[in-house]
Amino acid sequence: MKKLLVYLKGSRLQCVLAPLFKMFEAILELFVPLVVAGLIDTGIAASDKNYIIKMCLLLVLLGAVGLAFSVTAQYFAAKASVSFVKRLKHAVFEHIGKFSYTQLDSAGTSTLITRMTGDMDSVQNGLNLTLRLLLRSPFVVIGAMVMAFTVDSKAAITFAVIIPALSVVVFGIMFFCIPLYKKVRFALDKVLCTARESLTGARVIRAFCKEDEQVKEFKERNDALTVIQEYTGRISALMNPITCVIVNIGIAVLIYAGAIRVDAGLLTQGAVVALYNYMSQILVELVKFANLIISITKSVACAGRISAVLETPVENDDGTEKISAESENIVEFRNVSFAYDGAGDYSLENISFTARKGETVGIIGSTGSGKTTLVNLIPAFYRATKGQVLVGGSDVTEIPLEELRAAVSVVPQKAVLFKGTIRKNMLWGKPGATDEEIMKALEAAQAAEFVMQKDGGIDASVEQGGRNFSGGQRQRLTVARALIKKADILILDDSSSALDYATDAAMRKAIAEWQGDTAVFIVSQRTSSIMHADKIIVLDDGCASVGTHEELLKNNAVYREIHLSQFDEEESA
Repeated sequence: MKKLLVYLKGSRLQCVLAPLFKMFEAILELFVPLVVAGLIDTGIAASDKNYIIKMCLLLVLLGAVGLAFSVTAQYFAAKASVSFVKRLKHAVFEHIGKFSYTQLDSAGTSTLITRMTGDMDSVQNGLNLTLRLLLRSPFVVIGAMVMAFTVDSKAAITFAVIIPALSVVVFGIMFFCIPLYKKVRFALDKVLCTARESLTGARVIRAFCKEDEQVKEFKERNDALTVIQEYTGRISALMNPITCVIVNIGIAVLIYAGAIRVDAGLLTQGAVVALYNYMSQILVELVKFANLIISITKSVACAGRISAVLETPVENDDGTEKISAESENIVEFRNVSFAYDGAGDYSLENISFTARKGETVGIIGSTGSGKTTLVNLIPAFYRATKGQVLVGGSDVTEIPLEELRAAVSVVPQKAVLFKGTIRKNMLWGKPGATDEEIMKALEAAQAAEFVMQKDGGIDASVEQGGRNFSGGQRQRLTVARALIKKADILILDDSSSALDYATDAAMRKAIAEWQGDTAVFIVSQRTSSIMHADKIIVLDDGCASVGTHEELLKNNAVYREIHLSQFDEEESA
């Protein structure tokens, strides 16, 4: 929680002015019952019209000035809360951007989205209410009690009994509800996770006729959320009626005792009205304070979840090693093993190989054999559990991440384009690239033809996720984006799965001409895509065999089986 307070910097003045103006308003409000008492006892009792008019004008003035103070306080509170959440969102988004793949897998997309949206809104509302009411409501309650004692000390004893009783109710319910609101947010995460999976996997769900199962799962999680929300709501809803009952009992006692003292000539009618007004003020403020406590309780729970994101340690990026341009091997794996968090077995085990500058390395294996995991170790998206991954002669854990990833260009398994234009997407690979450089990369990726057919050419619009392009077009554009970077290492992770054999072959030929000293890693299910590579890594249940196409056909049963499933023996020969 303390970690969040630093983001109030820049709004400190507003955080002081908002409650200050609310206090001014509260002070004026405390004088109103005294004015009303004077109006009754002096003006109405003596039929003094001038005094009545004077007191009415004073009430109007108090109301107008109080309104001005209230509006000013609201302005500063809103400005402070919005600015605070703006800075907080920037900080959380930046922090999430530094998460490793392991941390992103662990946190979950739906949870992070909830914390960036719903939790942030709750914190903003909580801060706004806190600045306006946290000091004002207790001040009015205590002030009303003090003013009541100045009016009549004996009748005001009721206040001294009522206020502690109300405090017990308010704070008791608050402390009981805090852990419940945390459970509500956790249940909400599950609902959002199910909804996200259903939306992103809608086509798969429909293809396998699993709609009913998804609806059932969503209903179960939504029902669980409803149950905990209803339970929490029932507990927190007790606050208002209980406080109203206690205060109304106090008002009844106050009026009864006041009536007796008026009959005895010990108290004026105006004083009784003033005491009643003070008790009413206490009721209103305690109801406000009760609702404030509920809002703060929710906000504290949400702030804790946001703080947990900020307190998650990011990837260690204090490396000082450099990538050597003179290193004989651009990539080297030394007895590397890797296991995902929570996994019982290694996904990769005891893998060793080297890749020199200008070499092409093919990676193949059955589904789930660890192909993508292996190439993700090179740019340190994941860190090896055992062994060493070296780039340019230095361990990737000792190289600054910015330098390491500047040396690696990746085409991920899932082709991702960002909303904007084709040009903007290409500039992700190389900021400041010229039109000529962009076109050369598009030509090498076999994307130039369909790009030029688009309205605007390289300035054609790209919708979110690249949904206005086919799967094959998205793959070719992501390859072009990687090529334009001209990095030391190019990783093509199954980047031609949506392409026909002719386009795939043309693209591989163009990449070979483009390659130069770049080491290229090609992950593929097709042996035709990697058979001409300088070396091929065959993965089988996390273990690796390394060789050329001819060597593996003779010596590796897995590779031979994959190849023969795509070519007959005559073609292989």
